[in-house]
Amino acid sequence: MPSGAVQMDLRQLWLELKLNNPQLSSLRESYLSAKATVPQINAPDNPQVGLVWSGMPPNSPFALGGANAPSATYPQGISSNNGYSFAQPFQFPGKKSLASEIANTNAEALLAQSESTYLQLGAQLSTLFYSALASQKELQVLKESVIRLEMIKNVAKARYANNAAAYVEYLNAQVAQSAAEADQFAIERQLHVALKNINTLVGRHSRENLVLVGDMHRAMAVPTLLELEDFAETNHPSLKSSALQLEAARKGVDLAKKSYLPDFQVIGSSFTPRGPFSANNGAMYYQFELDLIIPLYFFTKEKYGVEQAQRNQASAEASNVSSRQQVVLAVNSAYAYYEQAKRQAQFLKERQLPQADAAYKVGLTQYSNNGQGFNGLLIAQTQLRSLEVQLALAESNLLQAQAVLLATAGKEPF
Repeated sequence: MPSGAVQMDLRQLWLELKLNNPQLSSLRESYLSAKATVPQINAPDNPQVGLVWSGMPPNSPFALGGANAPSATYPQGISSNNGYSFAQPFQFPGKKSLASEIANTNAEALLAQSESTYLQLGAQLSTLFYSALASQKELQVLKESVIRLEMIKNVAKARYANNAAAYVEYLNAQVAQSAAEADQFAIERQLHVALKNINTLVGRHSRENLVLVGDMHRAMAVPTLLELEDFAETNHPSLKSSALQLEAARKGVDLAKKSYLPDFQVIGSSFTPRGPFSANNGAMYYQFELDLIIPLYFFTKEKYGVEQAQRNQASAEASNVSSRQQVVLAVNSAYAYYEQAKRQAQFLKERQLPQADAAYKVGLTQYSNNGQGFNGLLIAQTQLRSLEVQLALAESNLLQAQAVLLATAGKEPF
């Protein structure tokens, strides 16, 4: 393992993805921002405090307390009265609480959307993870192929030394060995790029050393298609988000209907016949006012507000049905691909690879004993290497299909 490298399996990578992926961090902050609007909506409206200073003739001096002093022109002073008022608006009971419930439901829908994005990114991460493991397996296959070709080359060299084989056979084995070594460079580059992509996806610097830990032969039990469909319809985050949006739309209709109800405003005032900034020894007068804010203009605004809310609800209902159909269809498609990948991996592992291995061993034994079948031996070795690579890719495709299937159904693939 390289110095300073970090070993991670798929579960650890998913955890890193959830904690450090910038896209998921952005979605979490959007959710918290939406949640912060709920107490704002539910808070009482701000009151209004007023000062009334009346009875000042034109061109009168604006002199605070002095403006109330008697003079020859104004024996009673300039200001005839002043007052203080306090106004508090109130919405009709239930409007604020319903609006805050809608905001909270929309915020929870954002959270469900972030969970759905997490599963999508996790499926992408799993694909990269198993592709990288397949590249590691390909490198191992190529190294084993180089070792087998070294054995063939040594046999050909020994037979040539005993004048039992042509020198060209040794050269052909050497060329095949060099080709296998050259193939390793391309696979190493693929692995390097895959590790950089994984680092970036989980929020790490692309140049950080990373060692993947996983078993290409491990396959977890996958539920049946019916079980996956039932689980997706019940627990998939995108369907939760869609259901919450529909709930918010229905509450929006209720809130729009409440717009026909009046709002209120309570005003309390006090008056005195003196100036506002002088000693007030006169009588104090108090006033209480209750205002109704009623919809006018033949309820035009309210009527179209209700229509808008109802159409928004109809849109949310159709979107909810569409989301459910899309999720079920995606689960079916992913399950069909998984079954195909499973059959292909089984066929390569149980049928083709054992046959190719037996053909190579027979060819090597025959060539070692009597020098016959050199070309057949090289062909058998090439086929064996090709099938070993195909099996590594097939097992990778199977695990990728399995991870994508579970993520599509709303599950983490471990």
